[in-house]
Amino acid sequence: MSEFVNRVDAQRAILAAVNGRPWREELLGLSSEAIRRWTEVNGIDTTSDINKLLRALSERLAFLANKSQEHLSDEYLRGSADVLQMTEALRASLDSVASR
Repeated sequence: MSEFVNRVDAQRAILAAVNGRPWREELLGLSSEAIRRWTEVNGIDTTSDINKLLRALSERLAFLANKSQEHLSDEYLRGSADVLQMTEALRASLDSVASR
């Protein structure tokens, strides 16, 4: 994969990973309110890894959005790497919930 993350593509991948599972309601975005509503409607514990990862991804993607007009700084590249790692961790958490 490339060394930087297109944040729109990253958000689509995150939403696809979450919504690829059977939930009462799909996650419609990565805003704090969208995540809060989704966890509430679907009975997800607010202290769960899934909730924590979604909130961390939301924050990291917001950071990347603020840095998107800058050259690819080390800070931006680290943020991109964080998004990739957290997305994989989210997929693993979702898989563990689905296998129960």
